[in-house]
Amino acid sequence: MKSLFTFLFFIVSLVSFGQELYNVQELDSLLKDIHSTKIEDSIATFHDIKKKYWDNTVFNPYKEAEVNFPIQLKFKDSSYHSPMHKDKVITSRYGWRRGRAHKGIDIDLVTGDSLFSMFDGIVRFSRYNSGHGKTVIVRHYNGLETVYAHLSRYGVKENDSIKKGQYIGKGGATGNARGSHLHLVINYKGRAIHPEYLFDFSNENKIRSQELWVTKKWTRPYIHNSKRKSRIKLLTTEEEALASLVKQKSVYIVKRGDTLSRISARNDVSVASLCKTNSIRRNSVIRVGQRLIIEK
Repeated sequence: MKSLFTFLFFIVSLVSFGQELYNVQELDSLLKDIHSTKIEDSIATFHDIKKKYWDNTVFNPYKEAEVNFPIQLKFKDSSYHSPMHKDKVITSRYGWRRGRAHKGIDIDLVTGDSLFSMFDGIVRFSRYNSGHGKTVIVRHYNGLETVYAHLSRYGVKENDSIKKGQYIGKGGATGNARGSHLHLVINYKGRAIHPEYLFDFSNENKIRSQELWVTKKWTRPYIHNSKRKSRIKLLTTEEEALASLVKQKSVYIVKRGDTLSRISARNDVSVASLCKTNSIRRNSVIRVGQRLIIEK
């Protein structure tokens, strides 16, 4: 990096003293090339993502890290590399599932299917983890970590530098898995972010925005239902993110034939969220005419 800035200073000095080694257009072109390639490459090379909270032995080394919301995330590209070479069929989404938090998405596959890294990064974790089975975790240069769980075989080892689209292992059903699938988790400093808020899992492999903001809503599984897709409303500015922190509340009057699950689906909130907001249990009896608070 030092040599790069020395070179830049040399170029600027030539212009200042009227040297005629380059004309203005040539200098402009040269500086653009330097900015678009060498500086960008240098940032990727010298940004030490292993400097803090780097531990190859634990799933989440960020337990003592403070996370301030809203979180700003930036992506270099407008697309990610698909974690598999087939259509991505989501069988279970991020959200509340069977009374527990499901902090990722499950994507269908056949044991032995090859898996690939979504972005450039460094392998922080490549070993067996209780529940997740054989797991690979890649830390990326924007602070995210992608977690690939239930693998049948490792294709990388810890501390390997890898490129976007590089082979990382084969899918399977190790750990606590009901059938073969990829359990994909997107973490930021140990906080799981709803993957579908960040990425479109269609065949286009699009990142929803190269710059966006994440609020706690997108890191709390109980707000979401693992059986249906959450309604995505992107926050692309800090102003939008701060404004969204003001929760909107409405009152729902229970009608004949209503159940908590029906009310949940009708109002796009999870049953867990309904119960928490109204201080009731999932098996509570609701009455016709009862007023429930809907909080989004």
